[in-house]
Amino acid sequence: MLLLGLGAGIALNPMLMAAMSDVDPADSGLASGVVNTSFMMGGALGLAVLASLAAARTDALQAAGAAQPVALNAGYQLAFAVGALFALAAAGLGAWLMRERVSATVATGPAR
Repeated sequence: MLLLGLGAGIALNPMLMAAMSDVDPADSGLASGVVNTSFMMGGALGLAVLASLAAARTDALQAAGAAQPVALNAGYQLAFAVGALFALAAAGLGAWLMRERVSATVATGPAR
């Protein structure tokens, strides 16, 4: 939870600034609402998917005869592993997309 709080605090404001950088001032309220709604819906959906994976894995292992603490541990390990894979994929996608934008800016000069 400490890492989550630290990472979210460091990452959310720059992501919000990046999302709002190309928005006209007249549309900034609408864009901010869309971005914040996307953050909240993404978090809720991600939590639901990971909790479902953990529960399914736990139930499958308990049905196979594993003790409850062992099955629960394995379920959470799967959920955290899938969450880490999604985080790595998002970081890779972000790095790839930012590289494309930086290359275009360097080639054409900064936008005004």
